[in-house]
Amino acid sequence: MSDLIDADLPFLTDLRRGLHAHPELGFEEERTSAIVANLLEEAGLEVHRGLGGTGVVGTLRCGNGPRSIGLRADMDALAMPETADRPWKSTVPGKMHACGHDGHTTLLLGAARALAKTRNFSGTVHFIFQPAEEGRGGAKRMVEDGLFRLFPCDAVYGLHNMPGLDPDEMAVVEGPQLASSDSWRVTFRGTGTHGAKPHLGRDPITAAGAFLSALQTIPGRVVDPLQPAVVSACSVQAGDPKALNVIPDLVEIGGTARAYSPEVRDQLKAEIGRLAQGTAQMFAIAADYTYIRRIPPVINHPDTTQRALGAARDVFGEKVRTAFPPSTAGDDFAYFAGEAPGCYVWLGNGPAVDGALHHNTAYDFNDAAIGPGVRFWVRLVERELSGEAAHD
Repeated sequence: MSDLIDADLPFLTDLRRGLHAHPELGFEEERTSAIVANLLEEAGLEVHRGLGGTGVVGTLRCGNGPRSIGLRADMDALAMPETADRPWKSTVPGKMHACGHDGHTTLLLGAARALAKTRNFSGTVHFIFQPAEEGRGGAKRMVEDGLFRLFPCDAVYGLHNMPGLDPDEMAVVEGPQLASSDSWRVTFRGTGTHGAKPHLGRDPITAAGAFLSALQTIPGRVVDPLQPAVVSACSVQAGDPKALNVIPDLVEIGGTARAYSPEVRDQLKAEIGRLAQGTAQMFAIAADYTYIRRIPPVINHPDTTQRALGAARDVFGEKVRTAFPPSTAGDDFAYFAGEAPGCYVWLGNGPAVDGALHHNTAYDFNDAAIGPGVRFWVRLVERELSGEAAHD
């Protein structure tokens, strides 16, 4: 198997760089999904196109094993420019693969190609190529379109590259991996007036300042200190910089809230609203509050974590980490893991070159991780669908 994967690396490397050069945003992955579907069909898989818009599912069956698993890769890019100069730099202005989804797609295609040739397993594998992970709701839409009804899974697995870990290193950890990702909006409605006569109006900007300062009392003084939580204001819109003698009627504030537990998630929703309404009352103005639940947290299931850990140890040996800090970023893989026991693993991407981390304009997937990543996916399928013990 190792020789087979090694022989495919030049093709996979060219594929990854071609995907990087032609990034597509969520639900716009027409070129990418066509490449994925064509390569899966060429490898002999059953292919379902168009699930969740531009999603693709390839199915490979072998033997009579009753177990069925899903492996997921995300395909979308981000709406941001690429600043680093490399031969496979984005050819699309304002779009780039700044999170390594080009690599994730390549790894899963590499595993499908290898497993289609060796067929060293007994059961069913669904290779799930998801659109629109970057905040546009691709996983939720695939589930709503019948992903697990059409392709039942006893377990589902996700993988993400991680700078700071070596390309031949992997972290597989039970429990929380990524936080819930929710959005909130507060509009303070005052009464505009001349900046020189504030007593004739109701100033929403002063109220907004008090509210913004008070926000950090939620994670700092309300949430249990042993429970991680993040509340951030990320947008403030008020007044006109060309009219600096006018106190406006409105201040619009928006931000994000993150947590790992449903209880803390509910607490954040309630507390942001309580502060908004309390601040409005204190300044004798009105407040509108909206909280949008977007993505649940990713929590690795004990059983699937042990199964992934066994495969990772077969491939990475002593370079498998079983302790690794969770991320406060979000990933809608959570919707898949809500339908079947799930595990989300971290594959090393090497050092952060020039400080370039995920969502940086100079970020790039490390091609040295292609071989190890493909080997992990292949070994996971072989172990999961062979009757080997789940626990070492």
